[in-house]
Amino acid sequence: MSRIAFFAPLKPPTHANPSGDRSLARALIAALAANPAGWAVDLASALRLREGAGDADAQARLQTAAADEVARLAADPSDWSVWVTYHNYYKAPDLIGPAVARARGIPYLLIEASRARKRLTGPWAGFAAAAEAACDAAAAILSFTERDAAALARDRPERQRLIRIAPFLDTDTLPDPVVRALGGREILAVGMMRPGDKLASYRALAAALGRLPRPWSLRVVGDGAARCEVMTALAGLEAVFAGRLAGPALARAYDGADLLAWPGVNEAFGMVYLEAQAHGLPVVAEDRPGLREVVHAGGVLTPPGDPAAFAAAVRALLDDPARRVALGTAGRAAVAAEHLRPAATRSLWQAIRGVL
Repeated sequence: MSRIAFFAPLKPPTHANPSGDRSLARALIAALAANPAGWAVDLASALRLREGAGDADAQARLQTAAADEVARLAADPSDWSVWVTYHNYYKAPDLIGPAVARARGIPYLLIEASRARKRLTGPWAGFAAAAEAACDAAAAILSFTERDAAALARDRPERQRLIRIAPFLDTDTLPDPVVRALGGREILAVGMMRPGDKLASYRALAAALGRLPRPWSLRVVGDGAARCEVMTALAGLEAVFAGRLAGPALARAYDGADLLAWPGVNEAFGMVYLEAQAHGLPVVAEDRPGLREVVHAGGVLTPPGDPAAFAAAVRALLDDPARRVALGTAGRAAVAAEHLRPAATRSLWQAIRGVL
């Protein structure tokens, strides 16, 4: 039986901490494994290559570890017919896949890769060059967003195929529908609590909801290194902190809420929006390029950095149960049509067949 080698340099699917990247890596493995030819999928390496601080010594250590992995995998007896890497960019370049694919004489594919030529100087110069080289080596690149596709098209080498794939959930079917009380006013926020863009989203949420007249309640799902900063930002909102949830517990949080409010500062697209809409939960988010890929008829997008507009959108939905129901129904329909695993399998297999 032929096999597919899979690698996720940013965060392996076996990582202990939940995140959108981990969820999508797992979903990609499941979608690849559902291919019509019956090929199996192997996690070729669990080495994590992310270096977020611009530390040259740390990057050198990762390059050494990657070289050891290349030597091991080049001699691996597995019958791989294609190598697939998910999420190659300048802070987590694929230092393994191109070399192994070249040594074994098999096609190399990338999913969600980005180019950042401006990073070819500065603290990530070597990693940025490696990410560019991985993009150049790919026979095909599948992108989730229009923004990434445009940058990849601008710099693609001759004969490289560029394919769009819709972000998707790791399931073949939608969750069972939920009938929500028309008078419900529970707001849900779901996001990792880490410094940077996630913390910025929590602060933007606090700035917006601080303008919102009661009654309403806020439930927050998430945890992480910036928990204290998040709790400080939301201190005046009497939020209920549910901690880190996954699986059925997270599903119950979606089903028990009346709308999802998450600004999504600099989100690539945000799996949380697909999850919420799959549960029939209307969403409010900021109008950012990646978010437009996943927030369809099931949500409201407001201008970035405008807490008054965000608060107004949340209030309008809280005050209009019928519109919440309509958005929830439309969101479920959009997810069912475009963002479940069968559609992803078709796109992935089309790409693999095209390079074999």
